[in-house]
Amino acid sequence: MDDIRAQVREFLAANWTPGMDRGQWAQLVFDNGWAVPSWEQEWYGRGLSDGESRVVAAEFKEAGAPGTGHDRSNLFACTLHDAGTEEQKRRLIPPSLRGETKWCLLYSEPGAGSDLAGLRTRADRDGDRFIINGQKVWTSFAAKADYGLLVARTDWDVPKHKGISFFMFPMRQPGVEVRPIHQITGESEFNEVFITDAAVPAENLIGPLNGGWGVLQTALGYERRLMGDLARTARSSGQTDAGRDSLITLAADHGKISDSHTRQQIARIDGLVAANRWNNQRAKATGGLQAAALLALSKIAMSRILHETARVQTEITGAESMLAGPENPVGDGVTFRALNAYFTSIGGGTDQIQRNIVGERVLGLPKEPEPYRETAFRELPH
Repeated sequence: MDDIRAQVREFLAANWTPGMDRGQWAQLVFDNGWAVPSWEQEWYGRGLSDGESRVVAAEFKEAGAPGTGHDRSNLFACTLHDAGTEEQKRRLIPPSLRGETKWCLLYSEPGAGSDLAGLRTRADRDGDRFIINGQKVWTSFAAKADYGLLVARTDWDVPKHKGISFFMFPMRQPGVEVRPIHQITGESEFNEVFITDAAVPAENLIGPLNGGWGVLQTALGYERRLMGDLARTARSSGQTDAGRDSLITLAADHGKISDSHTRQQIARIDGLVAANRWNNQRAKATGGLQAAALLALSKIAMSRILHETARVQTEITGAESMLAGPENPVGDGVTFRALNAYFTSIGGGTDQIQRNIVGERVLGLPKEPEPYRETAFRELPH
């Protein structure tokens, strides 16, 4: 680790200057393998371990330099790395790592959320392209995205899981309408996306035709891992850290640092964070489908950590937690976290679905009855 740390510091000292051109800097980071340091050298990385990659990220953060960590946070690039063809990797990954293209997730639909395999957005082959029609919902960053990771139905005459394909869908084209959704926090981070006769090149089909469910599991595994990582910190108004130190400071500021009940709750949250970190390490070492199942635990942990943090902060601040607005930064931040925690119980797959995954794939419990498992999708009741 010390050798890696020294290499990163040497690179940053020689090349990074605050305020420098971001495009030039992104190219330097990409060319030197620091954008995705845990990937193979053939695919723009340095062949480091996950732990070493985190050391790289910590050094970049300390220097205030952007550009690394795509091997954990860039779901577009990570999915292509695992499931794309060599041509797709060469064409689509580099611009994403350099920050030249942005992406969003086109998974959930009004009638296909927890049961994502029930999606009805269709992709019909038309020569060297597919024509897409349908509606997606709860899509973050849709208005700014260049590509959407899209799952759509390409075969209606097979069981629901077997007729789905996965595409890297160009967002900036006629037939794509994005409508913001107003949230209880006052933001509009999510969107509805209406797709009408829009096209995606056949060369942007990721994985086999009608084999998109497997590609989706890969993408969801990365999303759950990312959301598990985010349990270490959480966003709030005027605050950057939702961890132990922030809670301790809040308790001290409100005269409750000596209260045994408060101290015990802070320690419990810290224990959940530690257990989640160890589970992520176990998933990384395990790999494969079992790793994807273990990452469902990280998603549940992330949700619980953020809910628990909001609850404990509300207890500590008392009536102040009911105040809002910039003139009440502490109460406003606590209120934001309490409201925002509910979205974390849904995004990336609901907590209930994650518990099903853990029960079936980690604990080996029997699956829930599926009377329509072998029924063609077009014959399903809906």
